[in-house]
This record gives sequence, C-alpha cells and structure tokens, in this order.
Amino acid sequence: MDTFTEIRKRRLALGISLGDLARAVGRSDATLSRIERGRIRPSYDLVQEILRYLEAQEGYAAPRLTVAEIMSRSLVTIESTATLATAAQRMEGGAFSQLPVVDAGKVIGALSETALLRALGEPTARRGRVRDVLEPAYPVVDEGFPADLLPSLLGRYPAVLVAKRGDLLGIVTKADLIRGLRGTSLRRPASPS
Repeated sequence: MDTFTEIRKRRLALGISLGDLARAVGRSDATLSRIERGRIRPSYDLVQEILRYLEAQEGYAAPRLTVAEIMSRSLVTIESTATLATAAQRMEGGAFSQLPVVDAGKVIGALSETALLRALGEPTARRGRVRDVLEPAYPVVDEGFPADLLPSLLGRYPAVLVAKRGDLLGIVTKADLIRGLRGTSLRRPASPS
C-alpha cells in the first residue's frame, strides 16, 4: 500500500474529515483530496506533517526506524562486463533475486532474475554479458531514510540501495523489510506518561 492510500485509510478510520485534516496541516481540502487520490505528489515535509497529525490522533508515535536498521550490509554487486554465466552463479550461490550492476565502483544499473532468465534462454547466451541485459538502477537513499516510506518505493522497485556520501553501504529488499519489521510495526504505541 502506498503512503497516500494509507493517509486516506487512516483518516477515514479515525473519522477525521478531509477539511479537518486540511486545516490541521494548513492546506486546502482540494489539495489533500488530490494527494489522497495520487493526483499530486506532496513534499516529504508535508507527508511527515500529515502522518504526525494522524499519529497524534491515533495516540501513536512513530519510531525512529531507518533503513540503516533493516538493510543488508552484505551488498553483492556484479560488473557490467561479467558474463551471464558468472551472474547466474553469483545469484544462485547467494540466493539473490537481483544484483546492482557496477562499473568502476559506480552503480549503473541492475540485473534481475527475470532479465537473466530471459537472456539465458537465448541461443547467444554463452557470449552474453550483463551489460546486454542491463535494467535501470534501483533508487538510492541515505542511511537515515525513514523505513515507513520504504513500502511505496519497494512497490515500484525490487530493491533500494543505501549510501552515505555516495559510498554504497547496503541494500534493502522486500524480504529485508519484512525480516526487519517481523513482530515490530512501523508505529509503536506511545509510552505512558
């Protein structure tokens, strides 16, 4: 579920009118309606303001869970010049469903199981290289990126890379997010006063 659908669902569950939410965050009803329907993309700050308001109404406080706390630090990459056979061995050996593709230490794309399987089915697969089946690179976020924003990113991409000042630190996949949140929701009850 994306963040915008979540906002509408939580607002309705609390019985908060669109107008009340709009006044609470200093925006118009029409603007919030377009945000909830996914017609416009609000700023990160506005989304955080809306979520803080909803959390206060729910009596919950958002934890300070970041991607650094759930990412896999054992980032395995593949060079664009590697053969498809090498890529298959690396993916199989590590049980990876995707690999970031690098050239000279810089991420230039990605390789998924789907693209690899498609390529290996071709008669020219023996001579094929990773660069021949290169897919767009995954998004890169800072290690302090809020984990509660990952579901919408991972709904569009199979993985998110984590970097600090341009240096890759790790990767977050859907499995990492599930594993990191097992038994822990993104929003925990506020501690009693």
